[in-house]
Amino acid sequence: MALKIRLTKVGSVHQPLYRVVVAEARSRRDGAAVENLGTYRPGDKGSPINIKLDRVDYWLSKGALPTNTMHSMIKKARRAAGAKSEAPAVSA
Repeated sequence: MALKIRLTKVGSVHQPLYRVVVAEARSRRDGAAVENLGTYRPGDKGSPINIKLDRVDYWLSKGALPTNTMHSMIKKARRAAGAKSEAPAVSA
């Protein structure tokens, strides 16, 4: 059973919303998922990507392959998470 980390669309026509899922490679785009890992809202300003990076690492260690789009989104999410953790604390 080959697994992929990919997007599945759940939003409406002019309100796109995608779920980041782990699914079998042969299943349909909107078919059954093994696990939901987060969401992606392309219309949101700021941080449209919300991914559980610890679960992504788990599935990558088990052999799941991300699609090209998800590979770039995971990289962006890692950079955003790193920037948040390195941000200096502001004291008032």
